[in-house]
Amino acid sequence: MSTPHGTRPLPLPAKLLYSANGLGEAALLQTLNVWLVYFYAPPENADRETLLGLATVSALLFAGRFIEAFDDALIGWWSDRTSTRWGRRAPFILLATPAWALFAFLLFLPPAGDATLTAIWFFLIFQGYSLCSTLVGGPYEALLPELATTSAERISLSTISVYLGVAGSGIGLIGSGLLRDSVGFTWMAAAVAGWAVLWRYVGLFGVWRRATVPQPAARIALQASLRSTFANSHFLVFLPTFVLFNVGFLMMLGVLPYYVKAVLHAEQEGTWVALLSGVAVLAILAAAPFFARLARRTSKAHAYNRAMLLAAVVFPVFAVAGLLPGVPAGLQVVAAAGLAGLPLAGIFLFPSALTADICDHDAQVTGLRREATFYGVQNWVEKSAAALSPLLLALVLLLGARPGDELGVRLFGPVAGMIVFSAYLVFRRYSLADDAQLAISDVPLPAASTTD
Repeated sequence: MSTPHGTRPLPLPAKLLYSANGLGEAALLQTLNVWLVYFYAPPENADRETLLGLATVSALLFAGRFIEAFDDALIGWWSDRTSTRWGRRAPFILLATPAWALFAFLLFLPPAGDATLTAIWFFLIFQGYSLCSTLVGGPYEALLPELATTSAERISLSTISVYLGVAGSGIGLIGSGLLRDSVGFTWMAAAVAGWAVLWRYVGLFGVWRRATVPQPAARIALQASLRSTFANSHFLVFLPTFVLFNVGFLMMLGVLPYYVKAVLHAEQEGTWVALLSGVAVLAILAAAPFFARLARRTSKAHAYNRAMLLAAVVFPVFAVAGLLPGVPAGLQVVAAAGLAGLPLAGIFLFPSALTADICDHDAQVTGLRREATFYGVQNWVEKSAAALSPLLLALVLLLGARPGDELGVRLFGPVAGMIVFSAYLVFRRYSLADDAQLAISDVPLPAASTTD
């Protein structure tokens, strides 16, 4: 059976294999989100050496993310115009994956020496990790519109990706906490990095035949490509919502070890982070079918917007968790983690599929398939804004991050809620319909005037 555009549907095994990449990528990403700042700048009552001050780590992460973010659009444009016997995406994924994992491991292996040497090491290794992450991740994301060409297929593929990505997040958040407490940071980093490489290659080779089908190269100058991308009105509405959510979410992840230390007075903060993450993961998995059904009954945009509104309501619960008399503080915090996980299902489910729809709309207008450019610009802006997350985290923690002085760690929920609520307000202007799809085979070849 073929799709309305003549492209054969993506078989379920291929969907599973492509999405299985999330088991490794999400595990590595969430491990870094939770433990990287804590590794270099632990709280005063932690039983480990402070390698860098919290302000220094935050400033280096801000600078590194902001500088490297400019690579995303360039690499996306490069991938769109690449023409090889392995297609436009596979060479980037195949060759950059080992370096991506190696740099992630080296972040937890700083050289012995003074703080200056450590700071230089941290900045350079983080830049290497970020660059390789872009070389691998951008082209991999850009495969989605090529693999799934209808709205139904994209919801299906995105749902599977969310399940396996959430499972990967759970592996990273839970497994990293347990590994940190049992074997230390170095072996934790090595195990998670190796796991990420394994599943990246499983995902690529699972769709190898489709991923390597030759596609017309988008021969357009970089400046013209960026100008056309930012002229897409639907993209300009969607982009800020994706960015704002990620800023709030990254801040929440970074504060977790500090939160359990201050609010629960936990000695084994890794175990508590694993527990809270596990509860949130279960909530995400439970809520994902609801949001997928809502999207099929209404639209992806409607379901995505409702998820952001729900997140704005439940995230602030962390501010009061543990203060209710007569109920164990740990139970209250666990309940807050479960509530927070429910809207995350919808917010994780739809961004890639919505971007794929926007890419199709752009192809109808320009005659060029530029998926990697759109995903690259999306990541560029998101990383530039997400560079603010460590600074927001530092500001929140400076207001109090220890037992008896908890104001800062309690404020992260309301702050994240306000950030996501602003995203909800922006996205209400989105108007692209789900059925605005265009098969890749139906796209006209680029006109000569668009080439550089």
